[in-house]
Amino acid sequence: MPELSALHYLLLFAAGLVAGTVDAIAGGGGLITLPALLSTGMPVPLALGTNKLGSVFGTASATWSFARQGAVDLRECVAGIAWTAAGAVAGAFTVRRLDPEFLARAIPWLLAALIVYLMFRPQLGDTDRHHRMERGGFYALFGLAFGFYDGFFGPGVGSFWTIAFVMVLGHNFVKAAAHTKVMNLASNAASLAFFAAAGAVLPLPGLAIGAGQLLGARLGAHLAMTRGARFVRPIFLVMATLTVAKLVYQYYFRA
Repeated sequence: MPELSALHYLLLFAAGLVAGTVDAIAGGGGLITLPALLSTGMPVPLALGTNKLGSVFGTASATWSFARQGAVDLRECVAGIAWTAAGAVAGAFTVRRLDPEFLARAIPWLLAALIVYLMFRPQLGDTDRHHRMERGGFYALFGLAFGFYDGFFGPGVGSFWTIAFVMVLGHNFVKAAAHTKVMNLASNAASLAFFAAAGAVLPLPGLAIGAGQLLGARLGAHLAMTRGARFVRPIFLVMATLTVAKLVYQYYFRA
């Protein structure tokens, strides 16, 4: 691990600022922060763990901002937080024993199919709709599944949460983004505990990214709340599409 200069820390803060803003609106902040950490020469396992530290700051800041503006009732999310954290712990435990390669190759096509579906349903997510599942069952099913996925593999989990909130619970895109941040916070915190226990977290780079994400997430949440679902939807589709492109390139075309 090379020694980082003041410029490195400044760039990590800037990456966190941009990532926190985008992530609060539509997810996908890891597409910015993880490459920034890797560009310092940090080994991949350390970059993954350090990125989780920064992400906790961003998701916590976004969650608090959305809650203060009434987009999410944290008391209603307690079951979801518990199920998601449990799933993330199980996923982080399992990834040490199984190769996630099969997920890496299947996930981008599933996410791409959901993106195409949303593109052909342009009104979906503009306003709240009737839910198709009760909250208790929803959080138990998707909390365990997406929490496990985030702990086991991770890329695109925010997109999956947002789509689930829109399609199953009938949330508009702003409300879905707000609830997604709560669930992301639960799985990020649980995964971070595992990375920290394994000694795979570098505090100072993580705090530099986290400081940027802390500020960026507040800005992103404010933009989402003031601009509305029609603002969030296209940004979400762009970030989800970039996630698909990154995964397809990484697991199918990169030598």
